[in-house]
Amino acid sequence: MELTLINWTAIISCFIVFIFILGMRIIRPTRRGLIERLGKYHHFANPGFHWIIPLIDKLYLVNITELLVNANPQEIITNDNLNAMVDAQIYYKVKSDEESVKNSQYNVNDVNNQIVNLSRSTLRNIIGTLSLKSANSERGKINDELHSILIKETTCWGIDIVRAELKEIDPPKDVQDTMNKIVKAENEKIAAIDFATAAETTADGIKRSAIKQAEGVRQARILHAEGEAEAIRLVNESADKYFVGNSQLLKKLQTAQAALENNAKIIVPANQQLVNIIGDLAGIVSPKSKQE
Repeated sequence: MELTLINWTAIISCFIVFIFILGMRIIRPTRRGLIERLGKYHHFANPGFHWIIPLIDKLYLVNITELLVNANPQEIITNDNLNAMVDAQIYYKVKSDEESVKNSQYNVNDVNNQIVNLSRSTLRNIIGTLSLKSANSERGKINDELHSILIKETTCWGIDIVRAELKEIDPPKDVQDTMNKIVKAENEKIAAIDFATAAETTADGIKRSAIKQAEGVRQARILHAEGEAEAIRLVNESADKYFVGNSQLLKKLQTAQAALENNAKIIVPANQQLVNIIGDLAGIVSPKSKQE
């Protein structure tokens, strides 16, 4: 009799331990729990240890970390009647408070799938009003508009749309090939203009250098000629002062010969003294002398 009582006590104790272990639940910090009792919401479960009644209570875990959803590539007809392959990524997370967690499970069926469908339809509406060129150049604007629409449409879902980003907007292959050719032609045009500008700059530099060099030679010749003329003038003055008669004329002629023997040009003083000197040595008398 006592043995039977002990056996029953052991059995009951094991059953209680089994039930206790069976009802144990541990919730991590990245999760929140909704506990339902007999199919009806009972209470909210924060991170930590929880015990539920087996077969009567049921725990539903909800991830509250940031999640990524791919909107999946789709063909969208742009405003200029081109088919563009568009893909996007949506980042969202369930808010951690009790009401938001409940809304994410009871107000919407499968949050991920709903976000994908909503994103795809929103992208069709946005990009359908833009040309392909505008859609490619205004990605930031499209991202902002998609983000704001998703936030507005999911206010009762208990989630926070962190950001929305376009992954790609790919035009048809023939259009892409044409665009690549246009870009290549533009780059070649810019390169040709740059090369022509550089060549023009180089030629202009060479031209200016040649002009400067010619100016230098011209100035040197002028200075040299002025120096020779000044030397002849000084010699003439000296000859007039220190020589007389034919000696004076001979000295002037020797000076003129020394100054002009290596020059291609002959400089005649303004008073024509050189001509007078040569004429005097040759015995030529000027018309003015004859008259006298």
